[in-house]
Amino acid sequence: MTGEDLALPSETHQPSKTTRRPTDWGAEIRNLLVLVLAVLGFHSLVAKPFYIPSESMMPGLLVGDRLVVTKYPYGYSFVTPAFHLLPFFHGRLFGSLPERGDVVIVTPPGTKTDYIKRVIGLPGDRVQVSGGMLYLNGKPVERHAAGDRMIPVDANTHCPAGQYPDAQVRNAAGEAFCRLPIYRETLPNGRSYDTIDAVQGSIGDNFGPITVPADHVFLMGDNRDNSADSRFSLADQGLGGPVPWENIGGRAEFITFSLDGTTSLNPLTWWSSLRSGRAGTSLHPERAQ
Repeated sequence: MTGEDLALPSETHQPSKTTRRPTDWGAEIRNLLVLVLAVLGFHSLVAKPFYIPSESMMPGLLVGDRLVVTKYPYGYSFVTPAFHLLPFFHGRLFGSLPERGDVVIVTPPGTKTDYIKRVIGLPGDRVQVSGGMLYLNGKPVERHAAGDRMIPVDANTHCPAGQYPDAQVRNAAGEAFCRLPIYRETLPNGRSYDTIDAVQGSIGDNFGPITVPADHVFLMGDNRDNSADSRFSLADQGLGGPVPWENIGGRAEFITFSLDGTTSLNPLTWWSSLRSGRAGTSLHPERAQ
């Protein structure tokens, strides 16, 4: 008998089969709910994105701008949660009034639509607009002409003759612009910002005087001839006068990015539709030195 005859056959090792655990759908749903609640909580208590749908805050804000709005600067009220989930109640938790010049998100009474406007008057202020000039407590708000601004016309920013008479012009390359007169306005607290006053004798050029009630604020758009704000009734799509401070949803902080309206489902259009130079622009008014 040879050594080969005496050799024992080697053991054959078969790979062990691992048992695949079934998906724990209960845990998956719980994780998803936690994620949704975290996002809702952040949007409700800290900050949320906001899209500019109108020209009421030109020249500082254009249709297509995306911003960050913080929720905590003025405390919390029934309009604070995302999607307006809470029923109406008076007052604010940890509340504080906005400062004159702040750009804020506001929900007009009786609606669930968010507007963006600038705080002009605080409780006790006497507000008047006469001949397009803004007055606070009987004194004209400082204003000086800052020349014309050439705002590019695109799919999001139009320049209709009915709103801006004789304003649309073209440069040597044939590009269209809306040439609009800019006025630099400075509030009594030293905060300043640019406004547009393109039409003499427009419907909002004369208003008041009116005294802002307690716990209310008076809001206006920077595009004075094309803003439905505290000068106009709710029936006219305005804010219906001074707005209760509990209807303020947050403060606009800065622009994240801006689109010119040419985006489509084709990803190649996404980059080309970005407006250059707008990302990171602060929305806090300048303060006099």
